[in-house]
Amino acid sequence: MELNGIKPADGAKHYKRRVGRGIGSGIGKTAGRGHKGQKSRAGGYHKVGFEGGQMPMQRRLPKRGFKSQLLKFNAEVTLSALEQLGASEVDLVTLKQAGLVGELAKVVKVIMTGKISKAVKLTGIGATAAAKVAIEAAGGSLA
Repeated sequence: MELNGIKPADGAKHYKRRVGRGIGSGIGKTAGRGHKGQKSRAGGYHKVGFEGGQMPMQRRLPKRGFKSQLLKFNAEVTLSALEQLGASEVDLVTLKQAGLVGELAKVVKVIMTGKISKAVKLTGIGATAAAKVAIEAAGGSLA
């Protein structure tokens, strides 16, 4: 085999069909676009969502909902996550280093999911009423 003898496999390459090049080509004159109408013209087609002048769907439906961008600064931590953490004193920096809250978190709240048996002192972290009772029952405190 020589480099000048290499060629693609049969059927691997296709020639681009040239349309509108006379009646002998089989796809001349209208070039497969049919007769008249917007779709047959050069540059003629409607925009996305256009419904022929009828009020489009995105304008017929009501605007609804809102997602606050402040949510990315809030985080939740469960009691079971605090139990697994194993630290006696927990603050925002400790939780970020452990990967329990995101880097953007500024406000953290402990929620009542799971159980806690170790005494944990929380600094600068909020807790729900039920979580606060569970933490204090285990000998911990909130500061």
